[in-house]
Amino acid sequence: MDISQAKTRVLVLGSSGQVGKKLLSHLEGSSNLNVRTTSRRLEEVQRRRAEGQDIVHLDLDDPRTFGAALAGVDRIFLLTGYTVAMLTQSKTLLDAARKAGVEYIVHLGVFGEWDCTSPAFAWHQLVEAYIKASGMAWTFLHPNTFMENILTLYLKGDTLTTYWNEHRMGWVAAADVALVAATALREGPARHAGKDYWLSSDVATGAELSILLSDILDKEITPNHLGPAEFQAVFTSASIPVETWYADGGVEVMRQVVDGRMGYIGSVRNDVPHVTGQQAMTLKQWILKHRQELISGIGQ
Repeated sequence: MDISQAKTRVLVLGSSGQVGKKLLSHLEGSSNLNVRTTSRRLEEVQRRRAEGQDIVHLDLDDPRTFGAALAGVDRIFLLTGYTVAMLTQSKTLLDAARKAGVEYIVHLGVFGEWDCTSPAFAWHQLVEAYIKASGMAWTFLHPNTFMENILTLYLKGDTLTTYWNEHRMGWVAAADVALVAATALREGPARHAGKDYWLSSDVATGAELSILLSDILDKEITPNHLGPAEFQAVFTSASIPVETWYADGGVEVMRQVVDGRMGYIGSVRNDVPHVTGQQAMTLKQWILKHRQELISGIGQ
C-alpha cells in the first residue's frame, strides 16, 4: 500500500492569498497530511503539476470542475471571494463535497455575532448555517480586521486613514489566522469539530495606532479619522476593486461600529493561544516585524 494514500488529504482554497500562503507554509511537511491546492487557471494548474505539486483545476463559478477536484479529499479549507456569489459558490461546492465524502470543513468567516445585520457578514453566516446543515464536521474562524490592512489600505505616506471615526477596532495578524486554520486542519474534527474560534488579539483607535506607528517607525504618523460616508467614497472611486453589493456591506459594518450595533468589533476575543498553544501577535509586535515594509511604504 502506498503510504501517501493513508494520509488525510486537505484541499486548500485561496492558497495564493495572504492567509492561504501562510497556511500552506504551516501545512507543508505535515506527516499526516497531503495538501492539494486549486486554481481556476488551467495554465497555472499545468505549470505547477509539472513542478510536482498536487494542484487541481477548480473554478467556483463552474460546478463541473468540482467532482474531480474533490475526489479523495477528506478536509477542506473554505475561503470565498468578496462577492455575493459566495452564497452559490459555497452551496454548490459543499453539495459536491458531501457527494465526494468530505468529512470536515474549516471555514474562514467574519467577526460577527449571530444576529448581525450587515449584508456582507450575513452572507458568511448563511454559508456557515448551510455547512452546519450538511452533516459534515465543521470549524468556523472569525477574524477581526487584518493587521496587514495597515499596509495595503490604511497607511498612505505619513497619514493613517481609518473609517470608524474615533472608535476602537479589533485587529489580528493574518499569520495567526493561518496558524489556527493549520492547527484545526492538522488535528482534525476529533479535536475541533463544532468550534467557533474568535480571532481578535489587540485593539486600537486610529489615534492610538498612529502613536504606536510613530514610536516604532521613528516618523510622525498623522491620524485621519473618517467615517462610513468616506469609506463609501473609497469604493465609489474604484480604488478598491470590490463588487458594489459587497462594498455596501462593508460600509454598513463601519456604520454599525460607529452607531454601536457592532461595538463588539472593538474588543479582544482571542482564541489563538487556546488552539495553538502560542501567544497571538500584538499590534506592536506586528509593526516591529513589518517595520521595514512600513517605512518603505511611507516613502512612496
